[in-house]
Amino acid sequence: MSLDFEKYAIKGNEIVNRLSDELDLPRDSAARILRSVLHALRNRITIEESFQLIAQLPMALKGVYVDGWQPGKAFKRIHYLEDFIEEVKKEDGRTANYDFDNAENSKHAIRNTFKTLSYYLSEGEMDDILSVLPKELKEFVEYSIRDNRTVL
Repeated sequence: MSLDFEKYAIKGNEIVNRLSDELDLPRDSAARILRSVLHALRNRITIEESFQLIAQLPMALKGVYVDGWQPGKAFKRIHYLEDFIEEVKKEDGRTANYDFDNAENSKHAIRNTFKTLSYYLSEGEMDDILSVLPKELKEFVEYSIRDNRTVL
């Protein structure tokens, strides 16, 4: 079996392009936002849940998800949406002030990232992720993905 890296890139690019359209931003911005949200999310869910999520991501995004991951590293629990937004900004690094320039734009970007992901993850996986999120973040994500359908 040969590895067809272009095939792997197609599905990853499809997700980035969809997010780019949702946010009405260039692809590079959408890709950074997606990476930052995935990294912040992986820091907030269990390793087991991360593996279940990874199993549903296209190959290219699997690499994005695990890039720099330290699965055994302890993390500070978050309780509020604002804490998650700060985590996303931290994961974005030097471009955080550009990608997440104010509270409303940050919420919009994160909301649309979850909305986009919900098109590609099973409903069961989304439910599993929601079940481990703090209440305020869970409600935010539930609102974000309401009425979406998986398009795998």
